[in-house]
Amino acid sequence: MKRIFSLSIFFILVLEASGQGKFTDSRDGNVYKTITIDKNIWMVENLRFKAPKGAYYFDNDPNNKLAYGVLYSWESALTVCPDGWHLPNGQEFQELVNYVDQKDGWKKGPADTTSFGIQLGGMQDYEGTFTEMDQSAYFWTSTEYDKENAEYFSYIIVVNTPVTDISRKSDISDIHGTEKNNKYSVRCVKN
Repeated sequence: MKRIFSLSIFFILVLEASGQGKFTDSRDGNVYKTITIDKNIWMVENLRFKAPKGAYYFDNDPNNKLAYGVLYSWESALTVCPDGWHLPNGQEFQELVNYVDQKDGWKKGPADTTSFGIQLGGMQDYEGTFTEMDQSAYFWTSTEYDKENAEYFSYIIVVNTPVTDISRKSDISDIHGTEKNNKYSVRCVKN
């Protein structure tokens, strides 16, 4: 079994990023750090709400919940954000990427009042295989491509260098996104 530890990569944000706040999910008592980035309030931790359907712990081990959050199917991801919050669409993730790129880019650094953390929670593919813990992070967007595929945001460490990608049809017309029955992390944005 994989060693449990939290490897976080932090994006150092300046200027328009304000200090972190906190939000308590009334459904289960989980407390999440939040940060305002370019007028949007984002959760800076992976969602840990265990929905009754379509929600999985990495390696089916509940001990992974605190460090990595819960992985969700796309259908479940559409409904798991707390009241007053929503699953961001592809445009909202693109605005986040643009904002960070306009500042100092994607950087490793310690958590502080101006950082947006990435928990490298891996994924579970459509065949049920858990992979890439501590190597990558995949996040659902609410953008649907077709009956089987949806858009996602990824953050992958390649030779100690972070690589970000959003599978957006508006950027590449023949892109197919990813299978909706994959399990990815969720970050919520305040309405």
